[in-house]
Amino acid sequence: MPFIRRRSVNDPKAFDLTSCDLEPIHIPGSIQPYGVMLVADPRSGEIVGYAGTGNTSDALLGRNLADLIGHSAESIVPLLPRTGLHVIGEVGFGEKLQDAVAYRSGEHLVVELTDRADGTQLGIASLALLDTLEARLERTVTIEALSTEAARVFQQLTGYSRVMLYRFLDGDAGVVLGESISDQSPSFMHHHFPASDIPRQARALYVRNKVRVIADVGYEPAPIVSASSDLTSIDLSDSTLRSVSPIHIQYLKNMGVAASASMSIVKDGMLWGLIACHHHEVRPLSLNTRIACQSMAASLARMVKSREENELYRERVKLRAQEDSILSHLGGDHSLTDFFARSGEDLAKLLDADGFAAVQGGDLFRYGHCPDPADIRAIADYVRVPALLKPVATRELSAEFPIATDFRDSASGLVAVTMSTEVPTILMWFRVEQLQVVKWAGNPHKDVPHEPGATLTPRASFEEWSENVRGRSREWSLAETESAARVVKLLLEARNNGRIRQLNRELTTTLRENEQLIAQKDFLLREVNHRVQNSLSLVAAFLRMQGRAAGGDTKDALEQAQHRLMAVSLAHRRLYQDDSVEIIDLSRYLEELATELLDAMDTGWRHNLHLDLAPILISTDRAVSVGLVVNELLTNITKYAYGGVPGPAVIKLEQHRTMLRLIIADSGRGMGTEVTGTGFGSKMLSVLVRQLQGTLDYEDNLPGTRAVMTAPIKAQSESAN
Repeated sequence: MPFIRRRSVNDPKAFDLTSCDLEPIHIPGSIQPYGVMLVADPRSGEIVGYAGTGNTSDALLGRNLADLIGHSAESIVPLLPRTGLHVIGEVGFGEKLQDAVAYRSGEHLVVELTDRADGTQLGIASLALLDTLEARLERTVTIEALSTEAARVFQQLTGYSRVMLYRFLDGDAGVVLGESISDQSPSFMHHHFPASDIPRQARALYVRNKVRVIADVGYEPAPIVSASSDLTSIDLSDSTLRSVSPIHIQYLKNMGVAASASMSIVKDGMLWGLIACHHHEVRPLSLNTRIACQSMAASLARMVKSREENELYRERVKLRAQEDSILSHLGGDHSLTDFFARSGEDLAKLLDADGFAAVQGGDLFRYGHCPDPADIRAIADYVRVPALLKPVATRELSAEFPIATDFRDSASGLVAVTMSTEVPTILMWFRVEQLQVVKWAGNPHKDVPHEPGATLTPRASFEEWSENVRGRSREWSLAETESAARVVKLLLEARNNGRIRQLNRELTTTLRENEQLIAQKDFLLREVNHRVQNSLSLVAAFLRMQGRAAGGDTKDALEQAQHRLMAVSLAHRRLYQDDSVEIIDLSRYLEELATELLDAMDTGWRHNLHLDLAPILISTDRAVSVGLVVNELLTNITKYAYGGVPGPAVIKLEQHRTMLRLIIADSGRGMGTEVTGTGFGSKMLSVLVRQLQGTLDYEDNLPGTRAVMTAPIKAQSESAN
């Protein structure tokens, strides 16, 4: 008797959920019935499960995939990516031609079949249409114009009556930036949607599976049928037919939608936004259309990135000119005290701020709309330490610093930077409260249960609901926060130069004595460094001696220990080379670490390793942990990627707001057991990533393996201080 577990998509009560984030939407146990799913053994090609409204008799079980669709499992499996779809194309199934795609799911090969829309291939005419539509997007200048045109383009591609471009904001809420409507559907333009409308695991699936279609919200799920095992828990993350959460189905019904589709806008590996399509009649999308939409969404993501980078570049150029004008006032022998008193207005205008203040010990400088002196000092105490590493920027200070509620009318927005002088100098730019009327698609607070353990239900109303938001200022741009950091750096350099000139005048008679003291200090530091390095070198020598006497796994383990010791030793040397003993440039550290690791490898690796490292300031202890992660992943490449011989490898370091992303990739034989091994190196990697409060994912590099570690630049405990 086949295993069948039925669960109605039209019954939200079938899931007893207290949080949408807990719903296992990737394992629904059923599919939407507008297609057929075949689950096969990837080795033999035997059908072990099926679902769908096609030829779904029990006679399918035990048959061979090649007999059903004309393609064997042996020919399909080598073409499958680690995640995502492989397009098989047109196949014969039953008595008609169908479109077929395939993907991996655990130990199974899954093939999905859908009806062809018109029996034609994605040919030259379709490609020409895509080129024309892409040219329309290219002609736009701003993000707003691009969003509106994108909605029109995707409406032309899909035929859906309402198409919206939805952008995610900080906090995972979203706003509609572009819209195209071809019927009497209500408009959601500029409406906000709460983060709870798209749960966390759904956003993760949008990055992985970039086109999702619900052809009929009133469908009855087709359960997955199997003969000897229960396949209802099979992972359908890559499925195009995956049955949808009953909560989401009810959500769409509450909106009056009969069919929907969504295309992900993924920029730099992050979910930037969605193309959301709604229709008031049943409407499937053919494979050709889905592929065209995915291609257009990828082009749109590149255009979004280009527009944002161009806008940032123009703003940076404008701010550079203003910085030069302001700092030209800091000349001759004028002190910073005089400079603040004379240039407060210019400094406020630099960041389009309503007020500017600087605190240095007992001195306080104010210009424009600022809180009271006592409140300014309280803010300075709050930001002094975190603003040392990078500018503190917020448009809602009272959300992070509750006492700021009392003076939010003058300081809802804040950018603060600490200048590391003997007595720290804190520079602060303020923006006044800007009352905002935020339009929501329905009251975001009305349908949220407040009782612990209450079962969630989808929002029932999407009528426009306006909310007056207080305590917020205008948003600070990235270029503005960068400008604040540069101003402080230039002021510090000018201050240091002025002090040097003053000391040259006042301390000429004692210069020799000071030089001797400095020399003694340097000698002591070098001596301490020398002794520590000698100790580390001695341990490394012992490891090499033991390694020569050992063999097999023991020798490999000792060599790995030497490399790990090298990473720690290099960080220690940087403590005595850099100006700061707490913070180092991660890119310089990783570049030197890679050089030293290469010295211990086959010389062929020197010409094959490519570095692309963005400068990131990070605490030394976290830099050591990142260095050890690099050591482990690079060692894996040298051992497994090319069978022990040199081959192309890349180490890339990127910064995304408060996060760093480390990518180590090769073009070798692909992912194997070494990626998820249980050895000491794998355990050490897990510990290091956990210490960094990050995540480590492995992807198919087509060919080869791509390891991606994402972690905060500052530990969360540091960010909270």
